Amino acid sequence: MKKKGIVLMVGLSALLAMGAAGMANSWVQKRMNGGDAVSEEASVVVAAHSIPFGRQVLATDLRMMRLPPHAVPAGSFTSMDDVIGRVSSQAIYSGEVVLERRVAEHSGGSALAAMLEPGMRAISVRVDDVAGVAGFLLPGDEVDVVSSKRDGGGSRSIASDTILRRITVLAVDQNASQERDGPVIVRAVTLAVTPSQAERLFEATQEGKVALTLRNPLEKTEKQPEIVAMAETPKPMIKPAKKAEPKAVNRNRHVRVNVIRGTETSSTVVHE
Repeated sequence: MKKKGIVLMVGLSALLAMGAAGMANSWVQKRMNGGDAVSEEASVVVAAHSIPFGRQVLATDLRMMRLPPHAVPAGSFTSMDDVIGRVSSQAIYSGEVVLERRVAEHSGGSALAAMLEPGMRAISVRVDDVAGVAGFLLPGDEVDVVSSKRDGGGSRSIASDTILRRITVLAVDQNASQERDGPVIVRAVTLAVTPSQAERLFEATQEGKVALTLRNPLEKTEKQPEIVAMAETPKPMIKPAKKAEPKAVNRNRHVRVNVIRGTETSSTVVHE
């Protein structure tokens, strides 16, 4: 009996030892997996401080940051050399991951040319304190272009029409930066347009005047212009002229008879 008890205790101790070894092995594996996850973190390029719209990116504008693989956004950069020298096509804020669509390649020429998408052109229009939205325009804003000209109906007859919609402002005067404390009266605004839009805009500036209307950037749907029904001026009622009633004609007939007696002549009226 004593031998059986000893064997049972030895077997139970062996089972407990095997269980403890398994638990220890599992804990070690988890720790190792956790260490591998840390080592698999990716380095991405982020903005060291705010980078304004339309400026060439410098090395001092960037820094590296480590992120878990699942947190790395598509289109990000893993090397600062791939970003240095590009031009910011949108404002990039401090700590934001630099994405490929937010910076344009700059192969030469002005930085403004690098911000143009393929097929687009830059054209400048002259504005004043009224046509330029009182100086509240900034690069990156969207505007509509309104044209006004005399329609030939008279010295004071003017026709206006919105000829271009959702046009992006590239620069205000000679400044492509969005950093500004308040409104500034400007003389020219540079817009991004297609070649056909550029021709239409130039014709409008030659035929009359153009003005810019600032759009809400959150407005994605285009509302149809309201059609105002113009009330027609009632025409004066013209009463038909009364026909002249025919006058009654006295149809009584009479005959004058001349009577000659020798040298004397007399006249007598005979009624029928």
